[in-house]
Order: sequence, then structure tokens, then C-alpha cells
Amino acid sequence: EVKGLVKMLDEKYNPEYKEANFLGRGTVTVSEIFFTSPSRCAVADSCSVSLDRRMTAGETWESCLDEIRALPAVQKYGDDVKVSMYEYSRPSYKGLTYPIECYFPTWVIPEDHDVTKALEESYKKLFGEARIGAEETLEMRTARPLTDKWTFSTNGVSIMGRNGIPCIGFGPGAEAQAHAPNEKTWKQDLVTCAAVYAALPTVYCK
Repeated sequence: EVKGLVKMLDEKYNPEYKEANFLGRGTVTVSEIFFTSPSRCAVADSCSVSLDRRMTAGETWESCLDEIRALPAVQKYGDDVKVSMYEYSRPSYKGLTYPIECYFPTWVIPEDHDVTKALEESYKKLFGEARIGAEETLEMRTARPLTDKWTFSTNGVSIMGRNGIPCIGFGPGAEAQAHAPNEKTWKQDLVTCAAVYAALPTVYCK
């Protein structure tokens, strides 16, 4: 039997194969760089790099940190390099500070979960089997399955990712617009979502 990373491609060895295959690879981006220097014309004596690591199924915060620690450039400098996860500790509008690790685990709700089936049933009874939406968004929507994933993050990373409370996303707008500085949505989408939100509790609780 093939050993190593190839096992991750085989459902026989990887219990989260379907979820990982569905979500795709994890990613990492250098999002911020900090340095300590008395002025712009002085040589800095330290540097900190913030990495935005988007996880996929089967990964943990420990495995993500270990990946960085194993990099040759990190190994080269030994104890001079510290790889850690930072905390979010910004005060609330009332001044309360509640430190929490900046760890937002990815999550997938199964296709056969009661929440998934209830949402699909609510939508299909109202609007049928096809994706609907504003005319200018139909081209990007109709090519995709009715039930799919979002490629942006939501509060579901805490609700379900950390706390295991079933969660599913359904909202207005085009995915390409999400979290953009000039994000827009369409009135028809708001009406569609309002109808599904109204129907969902009855379908789920029946």
C-alpha cells in the first residue's frame, strides 16, 4: 500500500476525504509584516510576519503551526524564530476584553444532515430545483449545484467549527461580491431569502 501524503487522496486512509475533496486545499497568505526599528534609516533588530492560514477538513491549528516550523528557513534560525498563534484581545464597545485564540476551524455540514435537507426542501418547495436570482447573476449561478460551499469565511467557524452547533449558510448576493469593499446585492435575492427563512423553521421542526 502506498505510504505518505498519497494516503490523503484515498478514502480508505483518510476519514475526512470527502470533506477535504469538497473544500479543496488549505491556503496561506502573508497578510502583515511588522518590524522594530527606531527610524526608517536604521536596521531593524526584529521582524514579525502574520500568516493568514485558511484550513481545510482534517487540519488542526497544531498541524498548521507544525507546517511552518518545519520550513527550512525556520529550521535554519532555530531558537531565534518563534512560531505561534496569536490571540484576539481587542476591547468591546463596553470595554470588556475577552481574549480568545485566533483559531477558526473549517467545517462541513453533511448532505444528509437534517438541517441541510430542511433547507433544500424549503427552497425547492418555494422555487423548484434550479438556482434563481437577478438576471445579471444567473450565468455565474446556474453552472453550480444548488447545494454547494462558500469560498469565504463566516461566523460558522465558531458556531459549528468550534462549538459543534449545526449551521448552514443561505443568503442574498453573489459569492464574488462577499466581503468586498464595494459589495452589492439584489432586491430579488432579499425577497427569496426572506421567503426561505420564513419556511425553514416549519420544515425543520415537522
